[in-house]
Amino acid sequence: MLILDAHLDLAMNAMEWNRDLTRPISEIRGRESGMKDKPDRTHGVVNFEEMRKGKIGLCVATMIARHVKPANKLNGWHSSAQAWAQTQGQLAWYRSMEEAGELVQITNRDQLDAHLRLWTEPPEKAPIGYILSLEGADSLRSAKHLENAYAQGLRAVGPAHYGPGTYAQGTDATGGLGSNGRELLAEMRRLNIILDATHLCDDSFWEAMDHFDGPVWASHQNCRSLVPHNRQFSDDQIKVLIERNGVLGAPLDAWMMVPNWQRGSTTPQSAGVTFSTLIDHVDHICQIAGNALHVGLGTDLDGAFGKEQTVCDLETIADLAKLPTLFKQRGYSEADVTNIMHGNFLRFIRTAWN
Repeated sequence: MLILDAHLDLAMNAMEWNRDLTRPISEIRGRESGMKDKPDRTHGVVNFEEMRKGKIGLCVATMIARHVKPANKLNGWHSSAQAWAQTQGQLAWYRSMEEAGELVQITNRDQLDAHLRLWTEPPEKAPIGYILSLEGADSLRSAKHLENAYAQGLRAVGPAHYGPGTYAQGTDATGGLGSNGRELLAEMRRLNIILDATHLCDDSFWEAMDHFDGPVWASHQNCRSLVPHNRQFSDDQIKVLIERNGVLGAPLDAWMMVPNWQRGSTTPQSAGVTFSTLIDHVDHICQIAGNALHVGLGTDLDGAFGKEQTVCDLETIADLAKLPTLFKQRGYSEADVTNIMHGNFLRFIRTAWN
């Protein structure tokens, strides 16, 4: 079954982690032996070969570059110019992968439909489709830069990431959008860019819902009622996204799947984190909605974690192919499973691009 993954940080891994995603996963892991600069070294689970094995033929792929002000202790770039340049470097990598036949950018319905026809019975090395997203809008130096990014293929924007941002406040921060954020939302609406509500703190989330009437999804977002933390969405936030015909992508980052995860000490095995744990979050959203029409996958499987911090029954991203059977074992119908694996996000995208 075709799988759509609504959140992968492919270019970040290539450009900041120095991972050649065209190489076998064993080689990528092997070249990181002894490296300690990133917590997931030798544990990566994503490359193009494994995506094809799992029939993950379409994804939402990010550019990401945080601009940190002097008082902000998070990692990031010290000016918006540097952050913009970093995203442009990531875009150049995507273009390079297009030239190599590994990826193809999807920006409109005609391209989407053609790509889906290709993946009905894909050749051995079919290009993987990607829809370009911006995770955290700090790199946008102005509204003009957003228009330039749209011309480059950008189709979704998450205004915030972690901490305080230029256009919105993110995970572990508080506060609203302010005039900059409202101006960004207005420009996104004019360009018909999808709002990714993921990572918005509660204040910024509710202000965004009040000021943006365009298409909105949450590309990688789990449930606060199951894992109490401001990174997760409350049931009220989930209900609003459902009312807005949104879709939430379920991530596979273990600390977002079970409570009391301690980075560096808790393991997937000790916490009992499996694909069934992911299905618990998906099922919670389905129970709120009364159907299986508002949830999909947004794995984030290359988002600064790997095997050490995901479900223990996953060796690589190809193992997402196990999910259809597991959903059916939990009582989901064939139609429900198809919608969760790709149908809901495809319906959302087609509607947004109509």
